[in-house]
Amino acid sequence: MIKVAKFGGTSLADAQQFKKVYDIVKSNDERKYVIVSAPGKRFKDDNKITDLLYLTYAHIKYSVPYGSVLKIIEDRFNLIKEELNLSTDLEYEFKIIKENLDNKCDEDYIVSRGEYLSALLMADYLKCDFVDAKDVIFFNYDCTINREKTNEKLRYVLSKKSKAIIPGFYGSYPDGSIKTFSRGGSDITGAIISSAMGADIYENWTDVSGFLIADPKIVKNPKQIEKITYQELRELSYMGASVLHDEAVFPVRQAGIPINIRNTNDPENPGTLIIRDDLADDDYAKGHIITGIAGKKDFSFFYIHKEHMANEVGIIKKALKVFEDRGISIDHIPSGIDSFTIVLPSESVEKVSHEIVEELKDKCRTENVQVYRNLSLITTVGIKMAYQPGISAKLFTALGNSNINIRMIDQGSSEINIIVAVEDKDFERAIRAIYDAFIK
Repeated sequence: MIKVAKFGGTSLADAQQFKKVYDIVKSNDERKYVIVSAPGKRFKDDNKITDLLYLTYAHIKYSVPYGSVLKIIEDRFNLIKEELNLSTDLEYEFKIIKENLDNKCDEDYIVSRGEYLSALLMADYLKCDFVDAKDVIFFNYDCTINREKTNEKLRYVLSKKSKAIIPGFYGSYPDGSIKTFSRGGSDITGAIISSAMGADIYENWTDVSGFLIADPKIVKNPKQIEKITYQELRELSYMGASVLHDEAVFPVRQAGIPINIRNTNDPENPGTLIIRDDLADDDYAKGHIITGIAGKKDFSFFYIHKEHMANEVGIIKKALKVFEDRGISIDHIPSGIDSFTIVLPSESVEKVSHEIVEELKDKCRTENVQVYRNLSLITTVGIKMAYQPGISAKLFTALGNSNINIRMIDQGSSEINIIVAVEDKDFERAIRAIYDAFIK
């Protein structure tokens, strides 16, 4: 059995956290490939190493002395080295980094050094092989991953290792220069390696024990989600319930590899297992018909009404073109016989909403265009909801009993989720009401 284990920044924040990772990796020989992030915050007002590296680059860019910032980074890594009694030559590594900084290195190189140094120390600590991500993860010049080359090199290099430590977050362009993923991209590195090596499971170790049914800032002590399908995860993540980088799902989903979200600080907790959609059998939803509840605030609704709209060809296309021309993405388009509504985050239209209204009136040839603001979207997700009668009635009754007005209802044909819109002021109460109705 092959396990790929990725550890996030909080799992590597200091020497004590390094020890926890050591114990987890050593406790199971099946954890063959370990991906590490840069050290994260040790306490609330601390700095993430990656943030400090971005700040270092900003100093270089604007010709400000960077020494004091780099010293903080250097001290953090040296402290870990000293407390763990490691032999990694950090003095040499920082000498190379400083030389590259003085030669005006690019941003991707400098911000990748957190993962690079973290992996060097962890390989030293675990007494196993270090494999530089730039030598096995390959980007094309259009910033996409060269899957074929990456998979071939990963299999060639890693198949020869009994255990290997690989820095996350970056790879290289065809010319060998460093290219990073977006923030949180170590999750993607782990997923790519899992897929290439045919892992049986991809463990993603962080500071929470998987996903919770609802946001703990809103619902007191919400229950943990034991299992969730990739499709359910996608729905909840889109609404902000994210423990995992969005792009990390696709490589393992395509390969049918389950993801296990685990807590470095509570390694005995089984966490949340993310499984293939077709593995959601009849026992999957036992106990709870819904898998999770998530939502976001601050949406705007553009409501367009026109008599006999159903007989007019292309009217929705004309309206959407107004947003497309401004590069604005649409979230939902619920519709009726003579009306439809375009739903999108308020921040995306904050400065142009009045212009959009006038253009919609012109393009759709109607004066009845209205904007509604300060609205929230809440999604209730469950892959087995479609097979249970009365789910919608239960949800709407819960909101009605809490005196919460529903401004929009949207349910796709798959019936994996029910989305409702409520006023921003009712957002937290609505989530609590839904949770109480289905879980409590």
